[in-house]
Amino acid sequence: MKATELQKFTDEELKQMLDDLKRKLMDLRFQLEMNKLTNTSQIKFVKRDIARIKTILRGRELGVRR
Repeated sequence: MKATELQKFTDEELKQMLDDLKRKLMDLRFQLEMNKLTNTSQIKFVKRDIARIKTILRGRELGVRR
């Protein structure tokens, strides 16, 4: 998801999405270890989405608006 799309969500929605993505990342890592993950690039995309959400939340905390 793009950062501009994520900025439309409230802080609570973003925190919920962050929790969901962290769980998804954990599941993907388990699948990778069990050799059941066929598309390993999914891990990269989930990690990037987590970083985007954290960046937006931190920016709001500091009062930075773009």
